[in-house]
Amino acid sequence: MRFQDIYGHEKPISILKAAMATNRAPHACLFYGMEGVGKKTVASVFARGLNCTGEDRPCGQCASCLRAEHNNHPNIVSITAEGQFIKIDAVRQIQARMAFRPEGGKRVFIITEADRMNPPAANALLKTLEEPAADNVLILTTARLHALPITILSRCQKLRFSPLSKSAVARFLMEKNGMPADEAEAVAAASIGSIGYALEMKKEDYMAIRNDILNRLAKDDPADLNRRLTFAGSLGKDREGISRRLQIIENAYRDSLVFKETRNKDMLLYKDGVAAIEAIARRLPERDIIKNIKEIEKAADALARNANKTLTLEAMVVSLA
Repeated sequence: MRFQDIYGHEKPISILKAAMATNRAPHACLFYGMEGVGKKTVASVFARGLNCTGEDRPCGQCASCLRAEHNNHPNIVSITAEGQFIKIDAVRQIQARMAFRPEGGKRVFIITEADRMNPPAANALLKTLEEPAADNVLILTTARLHALPITILSRCQKLRFSPLSKSAVARFLMEKNGMPADEAEAVAAASIGSIGYALEMKKEDYMAIRNDILNRLAKDDPADLNRRLTFAGSLGKDREGISRRLQIIENAYRDSLVFKETRNKDMLLYKDGVAAIEAIARRLPERDIIKNIKEIEKAADALARNANKTLTLEAMVVSLA
């Protein structure tokens, strides 16, 4: 893979390419941004570029690039969590390898979800950042910038990865996954700018799930408590699946608010679901739609803080106007 194969992220890529061109790669980078936007992909391509021996790095054709393509390049090392945390042993392995010079180019350590380092690991990494070894580059990625110690943040060059445009996500789904244009546009509209999120939705048959939720919201009866509790139970068991379904519900209410105010179907995220959106807009006044959006956001925040899933979802659906 090369930089031109990446969808979006022109600004951070231009910064990284300039660093390669001047041979002034920082000893530590922090790529931050929401999950699934391509931070790890860009880190991998940058690591290949720092070791590439061809032109227009990474060239994708030299021996170094081919080794990286097959995930057996000795200079490119990926560090991920073992279980819930990245532990101190992983950082000690980094330190041990840094004691030896790389095989040409630069040795690059990519620490994915660096916010999952436990305190001993973070403290050990800080010592490495304070005394960087020559010809070694650390790349940390995170979707939770606030969860990293300030002492680590201050010693890294930070690059922000913004959510991708809907058109970029749709183009990826059509070009790389063969998704029909109308479906790609619908998934992209709900992907909140994350290709990873879009791929998860594709795997989960997002369109069927979304259409079921829209149908339930269109036919919602506040007096039918059993129906609402059944709806809560249909929102999934794992937190990621629940999060995706809550996003669908929130998007539906946002669409209904937009439609209520503008009557413009072209402004909707779910253009193909306009009948359901119109039904919600017709049934609920603006203040109730806004209230519902706030209730969904409150539930999502509670789940992010490990609240009980069943109780949170049941309380949410009962609270919906």
